[in-house]
Amino acid sequence: MSETTIISTSNLNLWYHEKLALQSVSIKIPKNKVIALIGPSGCGKSTLLRCFNRLNDLIDHVKISGEIIIDNKNIHAAGTDVVTLRKKIGMVFQKPNPFPKSIWENVAYGPKVHGVNDKSELNRIVEQSLRHAAIWDEVKDRLNDSALGLSGGQQQRLCIARTLAVEPEVILMDEPCSALDPIATAKIENLIDMLKQDYTVIIVTHNMQQAARVSDYTGFMYLGKLIECGKTVQIFEHPNEELTENYITGRFG
Repeated sequence: MSETTIISTSNLNLWYHEKLALQSVSIKIPKNKVIALIGPSGCGKSTLLRCFNRLNDLIDHVKISGEIIIDNKNIHAAGTDVVTLRKKIGMVFQKPNPFPKSIWENVAYGPKVHGVNDKSELNRIVEQSLRHAAIWDEVKDRLNDSALGLSGGQQQRLCIARTLAVEPEVILMDEPCSALDPIATAKIENLIDMLKQDYTVIIVTHNMQQAARVSDYTGFMYLGKLIECGKTVQIFEHPNEELTENYITGRFG
């Protein structure tokens, strides 16, 4: 990959108790691209995703070795501010998880936590984030309504807006469409394509057609290993590894 690398891992291993969940994963993730991680359930995709913003720190008995470099800094180095890291590396989960607050409060929450108190500035951030998440026109007249009244697809785009409000560099998406219908899924996929102009997007998906549609690069994982990673067209049409070909053609997984 000749593009600027924003995240790289080197010989990354992760254990849950005695179970080795990631094994010698080395990957380079280029800036302003969409990278899809595919592979069968339990292969380590979501575990790898959670390494990038140290969410695995919240799980007991996790041990990690190897390096994760983001913006030329080792994120496990002593003195790393995890709050700042998670501001830089935003996360959108499988199931939409809006706060039981108004639409406005959902988006303004992050900036407030990080010290923005001026109402006009918060209004600007809320509008800009909702526009970037392609939901502003649907909610601009109901910003004081509860976010829980939105449809599933709208809630997921609201969660993306909430992530964008703190100005991340990278957006992690863990199966963001798995709970959504096809129309809402299409809206999220279109949004992902727009987001890469300003952000790097890493998406875990079980849906190989989705990976082929939305991503520039695809990594195939199996049993905790990154089997191969390359341009999406190459991975789907001319994979280097037989394991990858077997998975993509449905021979296993």
